[in-house]
Amino acid sequence: MAISSTLQGDVQIVTVTCDRIDAAIAIQFKEQMRAETEGGPPRVILDLAKVDFIDSSGLGAIVAAMKQLEPGRRMDLANLSPMVEKVFRLTRMDTVFHLFPSLEDAVAAQAG
Repeated sequence: MAISSTLQGDVQIVTVTCDRIDAAIAIQFKEQMRAETEGGPPRVILDLAKVDFIDSSGLGAIVAAMKQLEPGRRMDLANLSPMVEKVFRLTRMDTVFHLFPSLEDAVAAQAG
């Protein structure tokens, strides 16, 4: 499991660099997200462009990563493949996260 992070103004962009977030890596993903996002800017965008599969453990890890952000911070998701987006919509997690078709759209969206 690997993630990378960059800052763009008051937005932290965290990019998942593997193709799956599943039971095999969910705990490691959650720990890496906590370490990477601790004390960061008010908005985190999780770039899922390289992820083509997510299971319930992976979904839970993303929710846990969002919940471990400090109060007043939020996490948005960008670049979901059709299969990954379907998982978020079927589980109604699209009501919890803002989903953006591209990283550019996510960055351009107003925070708040």
